[in-house]
Amino acid sequence: MTGLRLWGYVAAAGVLVALIVLPQSLKPYGIALLSRWAVMAIAAVGLNLTLGYAGQISLAQAAFLGIGAYTTAILTTNGYPFWSALLLAGGLGFGVGWLLGYPALRVQHHYLAFVTLAFMTMAYLVFRNEAWLTGGVFGINRIPRPSFFGWSTAKPLTYYYVCLGALMIVLAGAWWMIRSPWGRAFVALRENPRRAMSLGVDIRSYTLLAFAFGAALGCIAGVFFAPLVEFVDPSSFTLADSLGLLLMVVVGGSGYFFGPLLGAMVAVLLPEWLRMTQGLYLICYAVLVMVLMVFCPSGIFGLFDKAVRPFNRSAPLAIGKEARR
Repeated sequence: MTGLRLWGYVAAAGVLVALIVLPQSLKPYGIALLSRWAVMAIAAVGLNLTLGYAGQISLAQAAFLGIGAYTTAILTTNGYPFWSALLLAGGLGFGVGWLLGYPALRVQHHYLAFVTLAFMTMAYLVFRNEAWLTGGVFGINRIPRPSFFGWSTAKPLTYYYVCLGALMIVLAGAWWMIRSPWGRAFVALRENPRRAMSLGVDIRSYTLLAFAFGAALGCIAGVFFAPLVEFVDPSSFTLADSLGLLLMVVVGGSGYFFGPLLGAMVAVLLPEWLRMTQGLYLICYAVLVMVLMVFCPSGIFGLFDKAVRPFNRSAPLAIGKEARR
């Protein structure tokens, strides 16, 4: 293990300790922001599997976030347990994501983006117009927060730890997947599909799996989003929200393991820090993002990776991105 990689593990452990300890001194609003960051990070990790590792463009992640949120809202407000919503939403996300992956077998790049955009629009129309199921524009309120073996998560800090624990489990699963034969096949699919096919990689199956796993994580994020806000309506699952999730992946570093976490922090927390500029905060936020993309198109982790690569020649990439061989 190189010294640089060791320092990386130490930094990750330090961040985890800070995420556990520091929220205890925050007010409820600050805790709610961190909870939202954890939930959005789960959805961004799923999109990173689809886009960053498998190279398949998707503008529909907010639709899966909505599917998970509405599934949870409908089931829990009718007396069903939280676990049933989690299992059903994950299964729905995997199945719908698998079906959405079929167009990716025929079209690529911006054509695929248009296909996922059409699905995003269709999902939004269902959320808004099918009032018998989703409540329409009035949404569904009074979504209860779950209890685990009698342990209530109604308090903001308690539910934050639930969201943080879910994020850690998702990260552990994503870490295992990326380093498994599935993850290596995803990277081969991203880099050169024809070469991957010549080496015996089943392009069809892995393309569908990339969409299915990314969609399932989007739905799982929605499961935790609904009790967090305790109210869901169509305005939370629009194309703008899908673009926001895409921004999280790109700004943090597409294809970098920790990229979505940093990108979600920028997208969720930076606008709040800029509110001191009052009416100009959205302009300041947009300018900062544009400057970052101009000078660092590979994201924040990409910039850091370029800086440390000369000092870490023994490892192809130091921050969790699969090497291009």
